[in-house]
Amino acid sequence: MNDATQQLLQHKGVLILAWIALLFAAERWLPAAPRRGGWTRVIRNAVLWLMNSALSPLIVIPVSLWAANHALGWRPDWLGGGMGLIVDVLLLDMLIYWWHRLNHEIPFLWRFHEVHHLDEFLDVSSAVRFHFGEVLLSAGARAAIIILLGIPFTSVIVFETLVIFSALFHHSNLRLGERLEAALARIVVTPSIHWVHHHAVRADTDSNYATIFSWWDRIFGSRSKTRRTGDMKIGVESRHDEAFMNLIRLPFLSKLAEHKKAD
Repeated sequence: MNDATQQLLQHKGVLILAWIALLFAAERWLPAAPRRGGWTRVIRNAVLWLMNSALSPLIVIPVSLWAANHALGWRPDWLGGGMGLIVDVLLLDMLIYWWHRLNHEIPFLWRFHEVHHLDEFLDVSSAVRFHFGEVLLSAGARAAIIILLGIPFTSVIVFETLVIFSALFHHSNLRLGERLEAALARIVVTPSIHWVHHHAVRADTDSNYATIFSWWDRIFGSRSKTRRTGDMKIGVESRHDEAFMNLIRLPFLSKLAEHKKAD
């Protein structure tokens, strides 16, 4: 790990906390939709985030670093420096689009990803609400990609930083001007795009998978024609959010239910 990567890792947490604080204040100053759920859901989301934050230095970062150190040595020299970083970010963003899509299409992965979607309102806290099982599965998938494609660890850290910045933004309840949002949506995922992905209608839930750049859904035919409205119902169709411990158990209970149904 070079000095630049170490510095990025050291400052990553501070930058993310500052971005969270900025959006947290902004979405209360200029909300796109009336707030629902109160502080109980915000605290529940924050606890899930703290659990996953503990996994980052213990498992996620070491696994990614190990994968980068054991990557296949096919990477050409021209993929170094700034050009290589740009290519890596674009490639990883396309691949995370497909990983996200698979989380909706493969029942085993959906059992964990559903915890994220059960949130019945969207704000900054929703962006960091994930089951620890999904975090570990994502770390494994990312490690495989790093090894196969020879992605440098620096590119991984830069990309992951951009991902969390983007996710915090497009989950936020921040009201943007119509012209500004339309202009941004041509390039990056905005709240108006991603809120539709959390619409409690399965056809919309299974659309708008992009994370940083919005064009992947247009390219791969998964962009929803639904437009966000202030009263749009958020969550999972025919389901409701759960208490914290129920969310932790949910993916495993779903597996038991499948076995009972098969019997």
